[in-house]
Amino acid sequence: MAILKIARMGHPVLLREADLVADATAPEIRRLIVDMLETMDDASGIGLAAPQVHVPLRLFVWRGPGGEPAALVNPVLTPMGEETEPGWEGCLSIPGLRGQVTRWKRLRFEGLDINGDPVAGETEGLMARVMQHETDHLDGILYPMRMEDLSRFGFTEELSRAAAAAAAQKETQS
Repeated sequence: MAILKIARMGHPVLLREADLVADATAPEIRRLIVDMLETMDDASGIGLAAPQVHVPLRLFVWRGPGGEPAALVNPVLTPMGEETEPGWEGCLSIPGLRGQVTRWKRLRFEGLDINGDPVAGETEGLMARVMQHETDHLDGILYPMRMEDLSRFGFTEELSRAAAAAAAQKETQS
């Protein structure tokens, strides 16, 4: 097990389409998944794509709602319906910044799991957002590229300070 170096915005590995994983059960893929989970946890992330650790392969890891580790190899995501929702996102490859991104609310996913077995399901909310964010990494897309309004992009610390000030002002007006 090892903590891997996380590529930051500007590195070419984050801007290319990742390659399909030929054998999800190969020992090096299993080791990569374990190392990625450890790296994600060390960085206090909730998802991590292989290109973010300088490996241009189509796989990502995350922690599910119950904290269970999961991986999706060669993922295919399909939106369910037309409903989208905005939400704040951060990224381990863009430390210290957050932005508001509109994503599909519900989606169907399929691929291979942490053991290389076929897996499919439906998800919504935060897990759907995480899967879309990580799949974007596999396609060479960073979340600022999806943003419609750059006034909703900034340093986490400043955004938190502004939100607290707005809440305090609203409370004094009540």
